[in-house]
Amino acid sequence: MDIEEKQADLIDHFVKQASALQGSALGPLVAEATSHPSLFAFSEILTVPSVLQVEGTTNSVYLDMLRLFAHGTWSDYKRISGHLPQLVPEQILKLKQLTVLTLAETNKVLPYDQLMKELDVTNVRELEDFLINECMYAGIVRGKLDQLRRCFEVQFAAGRDLRPGQLGSMIQTLSNWLATSDNLLLSIQEKIKWADSMGELDKKHRKEVEDRVEEVKKSLSLKKLHTVSRPTLTSEGMRRSTLNLVE
Repeated sequence: MDIEEKQADLIDHFVKQASALQGSALGPLVAEATSHPSLFAFSEILTVPSVLQVEGTTNSVYLDMLRLFAHGTWSDYKRISGHLPQLVPEQILKLKQLTVLTLAETNKVLPYDQLMKELDVTNVRELEDFLINECMYAGIVRGKLDQLRRCFEVQFAAGRDLRPGQLGSMIQTLSNWLATSDNLLLSIQEKIKWADSMGELDKKHRKEVEDRVEEVKKSLSLKKLHTVSRPTLTSEGMRRSTLNLVE
């Protein structure tokens, strides 16, 4: 089962559980969801009515926690940690994994120095172990570790939940891509038509050349035939003709 299928099953599981809980009872569920090693998407849980209802109450911390894991990073947590429950090791790992995904959204070459700063990692060995064991083996990213250039070249990264307001920007990006694709398709079609036209001209030119060659061959054959059919006098014939003239 790939990561997308695992996500879908887990999301369905937690959404159903969240729908049956209220208030403080959501606390253990939120902790379990944000600690699960295979769950990296939380927007569906955030839309559950019973979860949204804790906004502005003493239990709103659970909603804030889900929003952090849906859109935030490890640096975000450090800024607001005083307003949230202390994270357990599994949640810290998860948030750092999500931080890598966020960085990979905007840059496919991630410098080691930037990664170590964002993840609170003190040395390159620890960073590379984290990227290999906790990110690539988990299936959320694929890439190449470049020790010489001290960077991580991202080839694939799983997508995170869309942040508020990000949908409009994504729609615009897709619209621009579609327009560019349409223009490219039109250009390709025009080039195909031009190639077809040139192909027809080439065929016509070849036919004209072949016809001309055939005409030349026929002309040469007729000349040769005419030359062969003309009578020629042998030496004996010439002698007899001369005698007849003398007589």
